[in-house]
Amino acid sequence: MTSRTIVELHILQTVPPSNLNRDDTGTPKSAVYGGVRRARVSSQAWKRATRKVFQELLDPTELGVRTRRLAELLGKRIRGLDKSIPEDQAWAVAAATITAATGAKIEPLKRNTKEGEPEPAPEAKYLIFLSARQLDALAELAVQGRDDIAAFFKNKENKAAAKQLANSRHSVDIALFGRMVADGSDINVDAAAQVAHAISVHRVDVESDYYTAVDDHKEREEDDKGAGMIGTVEFNSATLYRYAALDVDLLRRNLGKGLREDDPADVPVRRAVEAFVRGFVESLPTGKINTFGHHTLPDAVVAKVRSTRPVNFVGAFERPCRANEDSGGHVLEASERLAKQIPAIETAFDVGGDTLTWVTRAGDDTQALSSLGTELPLGQLVSAIGAEAERRQNGAV
Repeated sequence: MTSRTIVELHILQTVPPSNLNRDDTGTPKSAVYGGVRRARVSSQAWKRATRKVFQELLDPTELGVRTRRLAELLGKRIRGLDKSIPEDQAWAVAAATITAATGAKIEPLKRNTKEGEPEPAPEAKYLIFLSARQLDALAELAVQGRDDIAAFFKNKENKAAAKQLANSRHSVDIALFGRMVADGSDINVDAAAQVAHAISVHRVDVESDYYTAVDDHKEREEDDKGAGMIGTVEFNSATLYRYAALDVDLLRRNLGKGLREDDPADVPVRRAVEAFVRGFVESLPTGKINTFGHHTLPDAVVAKVRSTRPVNFVGAFERPCRANEDSGGHVLEASERLAKQIPAIETAFDVGGDTLTWVTRAGDDTQALSSLGTELPLGQLVSAIGAEAERRQNGAV
């Protein structure tokens, strides 16, 4: 069996009344698992929250931007290199460059503008993900063909160069979460990270909050016969099981030679691994956060580095946890279930022999998880995983 380097994160996290991730009707998302309705937070919502944390952990040059407005962003870079280029020409040059690099069409917006108002920059029909370094490199290429950009990209070598620049030096977030370009499948990037939909370990019912708002300004007392506004917002509360797996070998291939010229290949890999672990653990979707203030951190994190296929232990909760009749709560039973499920699965299917495990936890209810591995505070856990990933990338297994 080929040896791999897989980082896994298994997280128990309790959130109070909240609406982290809602559907098109405003209702908190849910799913049926084990025959009962569970609270659910989509993987997309948590990946987005993780990417937001990256902005605090990584240098902007190591990140990308996913937008339809690439012509505007690239146009600014082009004008930064050559200020003599008018803005509208820069947009045209940028649009042609993006099309050459990705195959996506960049077209003017179909909307009316007031007389004297400048025309908006053209946009793509869908979101495109490019790294800061890819945009910088494409801007330098675009400036070379500024005088006749159409003729410039009719040259096969120039067009190939544009594609090559869009498909190298990927940012950390592109390397982790992948990229799909509908018109340019040859520059797609397979995601190194997989994130499961978080689900509650117990049955959850949706509740509804009826609220009113009072008009602060009233001319006459008799005018105030009721609320200035009324409404309802739906919510739930849950102890969630969250899971993510990171293929460090694919991450290394996606990052290529590295984001910085002076970095050996294993350095950006370690930096990306550590950013992902901390970012995923600390992130939290912000749906309705001003209404509910659901700022919680996990109750427990079980982190693993294994050499076999990733394993999701959600089966520990296929039979829903029940709150203790005397003390209530689900964290105690969830922790005990997970502490039993992990070694049972790893032993039965022979997937735990060389697996390293670390645990970060808080509170007495998570005590059972301490038997799974080395207990560390989060900062040390992140460093330990990063060091092991770097060690393995240097050839040690």
